[in-house]
Amino acid sequence: MSFKKNIIALYLIKVSKWFTLVMPIIVLFYKECGLDLADIFILKSVYSIAMVSLEIPTGYLADVWGRRNCLIAGCIFCFLGFTNYSISDTFTAFFLSEILLGFGQSLVSGADSALLYDTMLYYKKEDAYLKYEGRVTMVGNFSEAFAGIFSGLLAVYSLRFPFYAQSGIAFIGIPAAMALTEHAAKTRIKNSFANIVKIIQYSLFTNKELCYNIMFSGVIGAATLTMAWFVQPLLIELDTPTSWFGIIWTILNLTVGISALYSDKLDQRLGSLRMYAFILFFIVSGYIAVAFNISYVGLICLFFFYIVRGFATPILKGYINQITFSEMRATVLSIRNFVIRLMFAAMAPLVGWLHDLYSLSIALQATAAIIFVPGLLFLILQWRYSKKV
Repeated sequence: MSFKKNIIALYLIKVSKWFTLVMPIIVLFYKECGLDLADIFILKSVYSIAMVSLEIPTGYLADVWGRRNCLIAGCIFCFLGFTNYSISDTFTAFFLSEILLGFGQSLVSGADSALLYDTMLYYKKEDAYLKYEGRVTMVGNFSEAFAGIFSGLLAVYSLRFPFYAQSGIAFIGIPAAMALTEHAAKTRIKNSFANIVKIIQYSLFTNKELCYNIMFSGVIGAATLTMAWFVQPLLIELDTPTSWFGIIWTILNLTVGISALYSDKLDQRLGSLRMYAFILFFIVSGYIAVAFNISYVGLICLFFFYIVRGFATPILKGYINQITFSEMRATVLSIRNFVIRLMFAAMAPLVGWLHDLYSLSIALQATAAIIFVPGLLFLILQWRYSKKV
């Protein structure tokens, strides 16, 4: 049956995308290949730029070219990116891999949910869409969490082994995407670029409330993404055994997932304005706490940071959804992701350079300052706007 085949194929694509064996040990791998943290953050900036270059128009591409075609292309790009990583050891080769992975991630993102909804609609099961979307998301979250354990075990023998295995996992997505049956007709949307520009103009200039929410969410999103890339340098500073990298990574990801379950209750208790201040204060405080405790005390502070990260992501996305028209919601959320990746791409090389020139503590302190200034600005603008309306 095409329905079950599509669901299973989407599960497999999610696993191929989120069972990330390389993430918990990738900084160790880079350092073994002679890269410093500045090089690493430049590579992550390249990935972000490659990803955001297709982030906003990806939905339109899926409409005119087909969701299935986008998914096949995205899975192929990801497979090539990880395969190139597994056989390379130079910055230039890794640079190419990051471009391939960025394009692949962008093509898969959104097209999978759209194809799922089309499938539910075709079989008149659209009422069950959220249930199946939740299951697909759960598969991704558990894949990411438990991949860390296997990653650490493989890395004990060789830091190359997780990349070899990752290439095989990424390949699974290709036949899975080819097995999909698409039920939506390809469309030709007139003046698509003009429509995208109008939504961008409305979101970032016309609607001040939406603009402040997107920008504040962008600052916090960039902050949590940057901290994710400081985890492994911290573990290296603490001389953590390689086998523990994956376990700690798994626990951190599970911490985010569990705290996210209680985000609605916290939001109801504090309200939106207090919630903004709570998130900014604890995110910045988390950076400062870790910066002045490059020890296992700092690692404990990091877990508290990840708890707040779990609260922040669904709450801030929820605020944006509440003030966005349905017909532009997907594009607005893409703009949010674009802002996050752009901020990270601008900030990452600087903090990586500060780490290599001075220390991990200095880099963390500088990141806290970089986050706090624009974060406070957009927080104040939101407060002022709320008093006017």
